Amino acid sequence: MKKVLLLLLLTTLLFAQNESFSKSKKELRKIYADHQTTVYCDCKYNYKDKKNMIDRNSCGYMPRNEYTKKGKVNQRARRIEWEHIIPAENFGRQFSCWREGNPKCVSSKGKQYKGRKCCEKVSKEFRIMQADMHNLFPAIGELNGDRSNFRFDFEEAVYSQYGQCKFEVDFKAKRVKVKEELRGVIARDYLYFNKQYGMKLSKQELQKYNAWNKQYPPSEWEEERNKRIERKQGNRNTFIY
Repeated sequence: MKKVLLLLLLTTLLFAQNESFSKSKKELRKIYADHQTTVYCDCKYNYKDKKNMIDRNSCGYMPRNEYTKKGKVNQRARRIEWEHIIPAENFGRQFSCWREGNPKCVSSKGKQYKGRKCCEKVSKEFRIMQADMHNLFPAIGELNGDRSNFRFDFEEAVYSQYGQCKFEVDFKAKRVKVKEELRGVIARDYLYFNKQYGMKLSKQELQKYNAWNKQYPPSEWEEERNKRIERKQGNRNTFIY
């Protein structure tokens, strides 16, 4: 019994040290070194190609905006970004530093600020949640930007704004629809955050995610990814195995 408690204590201490979002992204590049595929579109990518990391031919991705409003190349459509499947705002707004700010969150001009910038400064728990690798996935930058902090819709995407990539953003309703195969991945991520950090989910969300978890079991890669993150971060998503 003492050995079990000691192991749990060591695991908790190791996990608690992971506060760096930047460090997590570096580690994830290693974790995905032999599986460089984006989460939403299944596009192959290559970090070494600085001009365009995305292999569009591998997935049929077409940018919604190839160019910016100023006529420049949309660089976010050509690079990989690490997407929080659960946006920082979704768990961040449960912190007072996100909603109200903090006496320590004052700019050089004396103006108090709040939100992500404040929580990164004053909340260790927020930093740990933000850096949690179980919630970070490689995504095309344009999709990461378009998704913003929108919630996932419970319906499947029925048409595409991004070529053959089955990813639909309703900017007016602030909702995002994805392909059916991702439902299990999304469900297990939300259930993990609910269990690990006590992140609030509505009754409807809990019912839907529990149903998806059973209906769409983990793939071999999802299980392998979980093992690799556990080795690096010190904990696993118990909804995967």
